[in-house]
Amino acid sequence: MTSGFRECPECGRPMRPGGLVLARREDDGRRMCRSLWACASRHVWWKWVDAPSEPFEICPWLQLFR
Repeated sequence: MTSGFRECPECGRPMRPGGLVLARREDDGRRMCRSLWACASRHVWWKWVDAPSEPFEICPWLQLFR
């Protein structure tokens, strides 16, 4: 079992999960969830839930999830 601990790619502080967002993938047009992660420095990242080995991406709608 994993602890859920992730390190912020920008500042290195621990990140916590912030929920899921349903989104449409551009490459295949499928609807899939992205998991949101945020650190104490208010950096918000996300990634596709079906691709856990992919790197985090900066969430383009920061103001909605802070």
